[in-house]
Amino acid sequence: MDASDIEKDLAQIHYTEEQILGKLRELATRIEQDYEGKDLLIVGVLKGAVMVMADLARSFTRHVEMDWMAVSSYGSGTKSSGVVRILKDLDTDISNRHVLIVEDIIDTGLTLTWLVSNLQSRGPASVEICTAFRKPDAAAKMALPVKYVGFDLPDEFVVGYGLDYAEKYRNLRCVATLAPHVYS
Repeated sequence: MDASDIEKDLAQIHYTEEQILGKLRELATRIEQDYEGKDLLIVGVLKGAVMVMADLARSFTRHVEMDWMAVSSYGSGTKSSGVVRILKDLDTDISNRHVLIVEDIIDTGLTLTWLVSNLQSRGPASVEICTAFRKPDAAAKMALPVKYVGFDLPDEFVVGYGLDYAEKYRNLRCVATLAPHVYS
């Protein structure tokens, strides 16, 4: 879906598909250099990371193994419950493996902090984080370093490229601020 298909729903486009793909290629090059000669497992966090994970993986010039996790810290509302649940666990044993968590966005970083701790308890060789997007509060609140960051976003309600509102807008090819009339 292009922004022109739903332009009345969007307040501002922040990054186009071309900009995002270019940044993911840059990140893939850095990741390949950092993990040269190492067996790398990239772990996408469902559902949002699907688009980022697919395009990042296609940007590699080497073989890369992929797996998925789904975690939730939200109950039925829009506020975090503070309790993280694994909805879908890894199919891969990560003992002595180099693991790169791939996220669409880091907003507060609370769930991601829990996820890193959980994965580290499984005995991997390393655990690092790659995110396509990061909000300002995440950088300030997260105790964990994020090794690979694509773009910083304003503290606005953004959708597209995996980011959703009520399970809509994930397939938007750009990242844009959702117009307030859509969610208010």
